[in-house]
Amino acid sequence: MAEFIMELNDEQREVRDWIHGFAADVMRPAAAEWDEREETPWPVIQEAAKIGIYSLDFYAQQYFDPTGLGIPMAMEELFWGDAGIALSIVGTGLAAVGVLANGTEEQIGTWVPQMYGDANDVKVAAFCSSEPDAGSDVASMRTRAVYDEAKDEWVINGTKTWATNGGIANVHVVVASVDAELGSKGHASFIVPPNTPGLSQGQKFQKHGIRASHTAEVVLEDVRVPGSCLLGGKEKLDERLARARERAKAGGGERVKNAAMATFEASRPAVGAMAVGTARAAYEEALEYARTREQFGRPIIDNQGVAFQLADMRTSIDAARLLVWRASWMAVNGKPFTAAEGSQSKLFASETAKKVTAQAIQILGGNGFTREYPVERMHRDAAIYTIFEGTSEIQRLVIARTLSGMPIR
Repeated sequence: MAEFIMELNDEQREVRDWIHGFAADVMRPAAAEWDEREETPWPVIQEAAKIGIYSLDFYAQQYFDPTGLGIPMAMEELFWGDAGIALSIVGTGLAAVGVLANGTEEQIGTWVPQMYGDANDVKVAAFCSSEPDAGSDVASMRTRAVYDEAKDEWVINGTKTWATNGGIANVHVVVASVDAELGSKGHASFIVPPNTPGLSQGQKFQKHGIRASHTAEVVLEDVRVPGSCLLGGKEKLDERLARARERAKAGGGERVKNAAMATFEASRPAVGAMAVGTARAAYEEALEYARTREQFGRPIIDNQGVAFQLADMRTSIDAARLLVWRASWMAVNGKPFTAAEGSQSKLFASETAKKVTAQAIQILGGNGFTREYPVERMHRDAAIYTIFEGTSEIQRLVIARTLSGMPIR
């Protein structure tokens, strides 16, 4: 087990500086344009692919960093550059994590490379879990997968929503119910290969923030996928469902983790790191502005009202980063989240991003309210962190249930 440390080593710092350079030189100059266009920034993704940032190898190296700091370090720097473009670059990672968390070695080797493509032909992937009537309430999922034993195929029907890269992805990972009576314990994840008949893009959402990231509905109408596209395989699924049914008959028992929850638990500290990156970017803009903006013959940072806000902003950002790093280290080293440390990191970091970006606007005053300064965009972007991959309310519920052991509602 790697020792928990609070600073990056030389190799990690080198990687951080490399990513930071890409964020500063490529992402930031393009951020306002793609925010206005509300389109996937394919040229920027391709540039990321050319230098190796958008690739399976890069994310694998960070994912398997024994300190656990590789992924949060990378996420923070990319989202410091721009949240919308960064989400377009890393959105494929959620689908990849879904396969890594639930798939067999053969499935991982087959499908994850197809999610990224290569520098000459970049691809993206989508993880499809939320539904119009089942966001946080995953037990209410209506998308169904039925096994056709004669053809060894699964037939999937339903509508997914809020899917990053939904409809434009090369590979979709879809969570569906295979046994509705078991609620969330009856869910499974499926690979939907490229060009599978019956899968189509529904509504594309026009969003408040992260507008360079494509978010849409995914409609599945009699979508047939081979039995080999069930993540983990049917034998493993049948065993898990049998255990869940036995526990249901016995009146409860040990909690059974479903595929979607396994993906979210693995990704929550990474989302916290994204929020830290956006918060840090806004703080740095506000700090520089406060140093150079003069009122009444002196820089506004000379005023306690401004200086104390900046002190609080920096303190909250550093605290959020430490929570993220702790949870990431625990996850990589197999330490259980006995106090819901993953949810703690996501909750605190996302709330920090919203607060810090709002404070940055206040420090910039009227300028902060205009699109001539990036803090306005950062504030819009920060709003998503308290919503996606589990709202702040859901994080508090997870933490409270973990601490109390009670079914708090």
